This record gives sequence, structure tokens and C-alpha cells, in this order.
Amino acid sequence: MKRFRLLVLGNGLSAYGSYLNMVALNVFVYDVTGSALAAGLFMAVRLGTSVASGFVSGRLVSAYDRKRLIICADLGQAVALLALLVAPETGRLPLLYCLAVVTGSCSTLSQVALRSSIPEIVGAEHRTRANGLLVTGRSLAMIAGFSSAGVVVAQFGYTWAFLLDACTFLISASILALLPLRTRSRAEETPQDTVKTPPSAGYGSLRMLRAAAPVLMAMIALRAMDGLGSSSHNVALPVHSSLLDPDHPATFISQFWATWAVGNIIAQQVLARYTRRTGRTPGERAFAIGACVMSGAFIIVFTGLPIGMTLATALIAGAADGVTEVIYVSRLQAVPDEQRGRLFGLSASVENAGFGLGMLVSGFLLEASSPLQVVASLHGLAIVGSLALLAYLVLRRSPAGPEEQVPSPADGALRKEHS
Repeated sequence: MKRFRLLVLGNGLSAYGSYLNMVALNVFVYDVTGSALAAGLFMAVRLGTSVASGFVSGRLVSAYDRKRLIICADLGQAVALLALLVAPETGRLPLLYCLAVVTGSCSTLSQVALRSSIPEIVGAEHRTRANGLLVTGRSLAMIAGFSSAGVVVAQFGYTWAFLLDACTFLISASILALLPLRTRSRAEETPQDTVKTPPSAGYGSLRMLRAAAPVLMAMIALRAMDGLGSSSHNVALPVHSSLLDPDHPATFISQFWATWAVGNIIAQQVLARYTRRTGRTPGERAFAIGACVMSGAFIIVFTGLPIGMTLATALIAGAADGVTEVIYVSRLQAVPDEQRGRLFGLSASVENAGFGLGMLVSGFLLEASSPLQVVASLHGLAIVGSLALLAYLVLRRSPAGPEEQVPSPADGALRKEHS
């Protein structure tokens, strides 16, 4: 896993750049235009592009080299940011919306390509651990990106913020380019005229995918509901923090996200040890339970409990969030390689659409409702979805979401040299 840890480092830097520019660019658009509408339109273009590009990304990932796609995505974002720096002030506004398209599409493409490649990079038996490392890296990058964006812009200005941002993408692309990684199954890499695949093998994979399709689609739909819920607490958190401490609203936000990240990291460690000890990966039932716990914990955070209990609940929310993320991604990675890219593309589009819709709905509801009511409403939908999925898994005749048996080390022997 040594080489993979370098990939995690590069992906973390890329994620840091994404979160940094998410804040810096939105503020920059407002400063340039002086219009909240223009800033909102910029966010809408970026998010809309992320939704639309999920389907395109799935097709690209299925047809082209995934490592090159990730590198091109990082380079594309770096070039777009550098172009913004050298552009004259009079031509920056149209370029900003082009940048929204580039960053939205490239970030989605990178995510879909990387998630689709994990089983081939580290071996199917190590994918849960690998996903945990990636989730941990991105969680830390999110905290660092959001917390440092204001400081970087205030102390050094937009030019240095965008330059730092571009450097993170360039470093990420360089690290990935130097790593000898295989991102596609050997069956797909070998010319078709030299490989004779037994007809029953392809039919078996297709039959297995069709049998699992209802549960996979339900899991993807639940992730969309999670996106609705996640947007609600992201939008409501600044309002709730201002009500708690009008003079220092950023204090609670910082405490909340730092505690959430600690819970997320602890959960990854526990999940990795469980997988190594038992040789099993938690399945769909654990995903449904985790999603229910996560949404319930986020609701409790806004109930006005003492700060100690609130942060303890945030810790639980972060742990459940991290566990469900890893289980979900690992489950989708269990499908055949030729189907994986489009499945992750669909997932990215659905998750981004849920989050974007939730942002609009949450902002509208907060005009007339309290943060608790808004968060409880949208996260409540996710709880209902989680319970419905859990009930289906328990009641269906076939064994369900059982914990998935991890392939034996012998199955991944051919991949060890790449990990």
C-alpha cells in the first residue's frame, strides 16, 4: 500500500485545492461583480456542470485510460486557474463562468475515474482499506481547505490563493504520473482477439449485476437523500452558529467540523481493523443503519444541547458519515469492471443533484423556519429512506447485504506489485 499512500497524498492535495477554490472563487465572483445573483449563478453553473458531467464521466471512464483521465482533470483545473490569473480584468467575468464549467466537470471526472479504479489498483481484497484512506484524506482536506481559504485570501490576496490552488492540482497530477498504477482489469487491457472469455463468465457477471440492481439503485437513491440532508446542515450551520454566539459565529462551526473530522478518522481506523480481522466488508444493511444514525445525529446537533453533548453527537455524525461512505463506495466497486465506470458516473450525478436541490430548498425554508426544522425535515427524509431500505433488506428472501466476503490474498496476488 506504500504507492497507494502517495496516491492518497496527491488526491488529498487535489481535494484541498477544490475546497479552497470553492470558497475563494465564490468570494472573488462577488467582489468582481458586486452581485449576490452573479455569485449564486456561478455556484449554480458549477454544480449543474457536476451533475451533467457525471453521465459523461461514466462513459469516458469506461472507454479510456483512467489514470490519464485523472491527470488531465487535475491539469485542466490548474490551467484554468492560471488562465484566470493572466487574463485582463475586463475579460475575467466570462472566464469565471468557463472556470465554473471546467472545475465542475473535472472534479467529477477525477472522482469517478479514481473510485472506479481502486479495485484494480490495490486488489479487491484491499479496497475497503483503500477507500477509508481516501475518505480520511478528503475529510482532512475539506477541513483544511474551508478553514484556510479565508486566511489565505485575507493575508495574501486572490492571486496567491489561486496560484496555491493551481499548485495543488499540478502536484497531484505529477504524483499520479510518476506512480506505476494499473487502473483497469487485465481482461479489458488484453486485446480481444487474444483472449477467449468463456460465454458463461460474461453471462454470470451480467446476471449477478441484474440481481443486485434493485439494491444498488436503492443505495444510490439513498445517497441522493443524504445529499439533501447534507446540504441542509451546511446551509443551516452558519445561521445556527450565529444564534449560539452572535459575536463569534465561526467558533462553533470550527468546533463542529473539527470534531466531525475526528469522528470520521476514528471510524476509518475501526472499519479497517474490523475488515482485516474478520476478512469481511460490512454490507448493505450496515450502510442503511449508518445512514440512519448519521442523519439522526445531524438533527440532534441542532437541538441546542450543551456544547459537550453537541460535539459528542458531531463525533458520532462524522463516524457514521465516514462508515457509510466507505461501505457505499466499496459496494459499488464490487460490480464487474466494465460496468463500474457508468455506475459511479450515475452515482456522482445523483449525489450532486441531491445536494444542489437541497441547497435551494434549505435556503428557501430558512426564510421562514428555524435551522432545526429545516435540518430535521431534510435529514428526516433520509431517515425514512434508510429505514425503507433496511426493511427491504431484512424482508427479502435472499440473504441480504450480508457482509461481503473479501477475496482471499491469492485472488489479489497479481495486483500486489501495483499496491
